[in-house]
Amino acid sequence: MKRIWIAIVKLCGWRLRLPEPGSRPELERCVFAVAPHTAAADFLVGAAYLWSLGVNGKVFIKKEFFRWPLGPVLRRLGAISIDRGNRKNGMVEAAVREFAKGQGLAIAITPEGTRKPTRRWKRGFWEIAHQAGVPIVPACLDFGHKEIRIEEAIYTTDDYEADLQRVRRCFRASMAKHPENFIELDEK
Repeated sequence: MKRIWIAIVKLCGWRLRLPEPGSRPELERCVFAVAPHTAAADFLVGAAYLWSLGVNGKVFIKKEFFRWPLGPVLRRLGAISIDRGNRKNGMVEAAVREFAKGQGLAIAITPEGTRKPTRRWKRGFWEIAHQAGVPIVPACLDFGHKEIRIEEAIYTTDDYEADLQRVRRCFRASMAKHPENFIELDEK
């Protein structure tokens, strides 16, 4: 099923620029910060890229998408249901426990947490990376060029705001499927 999905994304004109095998070992254990997130199609393209990397990739998706008939398909593809309305949903702790097992794991999260315009990104992606001691890897969905680019890994410090700015600088509204729904870092 994953191979078919990857083929469809490529047939739609997307270029999946993959690093040379072994050249980016941090991709085996990281949190992918995927943005801009302005359309449901972001998952379709992002998942194809994650699977093309050949890593043990998991994607957090809001629980509302897990109703039948989509739910069983998403679970089979490695998606994890998340209750965004519950701040005590255990997402961070569960992800940190998975990383603690020492196996390869790459979790893809859309830090915006919504496809609507938002200035405030969700903190969970940073908390997972920081507590698990793994890097954040910005993954840029560029609909204008139909490609996904991964930026240099960002290792967290104890300064969340500074780290968040470093991550957000990687993304531009011009990359988004719906640019009007992405608020860039330097917009006030």
